[in-house]
Amino acid sequence: MEARPLPVHPALACIELSSIARGIKMCDEMAKRAAVRVLQAITVCPGKFVVIIGGEVEEVQQSYARGLEIGGPAVVDQLILPNAHPQLIPAIEATAVIDEVKAVGVVETFAVASAIIAADAACKRAAIRLIEVRLARGIGGKAFFTLTGDQADVEAAVEAAEAILGEESGLLLRTEVIPRPHPDMVRWLL
Repeated sequence: MEARPLPVHPALACIELSSIARGIKMCDEMAKRAAVRVLQAITVCPGKFVVIIGGEVEEVQQSYARGLEIGGPAVVDQLILPNAHPQLIPAIEATAVIDEVKAVGVVETFAVASAIIAADAACKRAAIRLIEVRLARGIGGKAFFTLTGDQADVEAAVEAAEAILGEESGLLLRTEVIPRPHPDMVRWLL
């Protein structure tokens, strides 16, 4: 089956479940409900399942609603972004093309949905490039994203991520800004 193309400014939804079996069933039902593209359907630590979909706003909303219905009490976290920044999907799929690494920003969160919404806010605040959005696989259920750009833009983007997560939410673990990253470290980011 060929992947559905995504709109320029797609909607994006994420549902995280405590049950892998229910997550697989939910993913199938979400894909059948509307013309969306399943961007990720993965198991994550500690024994959870995450489904991320993208597409036109109305279709994503329909699919998301069906996912919440099927997920029921197994839903542990959820997110819908009706106007996701275009850099999000390539960074989530690890297909972003980065020509030059300047300053680097790192935002680490305790949850998948919080990393997605923080990365979206960072992209919308400053002229940066998302390098990667890593979601919970092999990192104990945490998530993080990396970005690059001029130092002032990286700082502004990291501040936007911090602001959207808020100090009181408990979802932000740590942020770092690296003004002039060493080339040996940069090659591990790309």
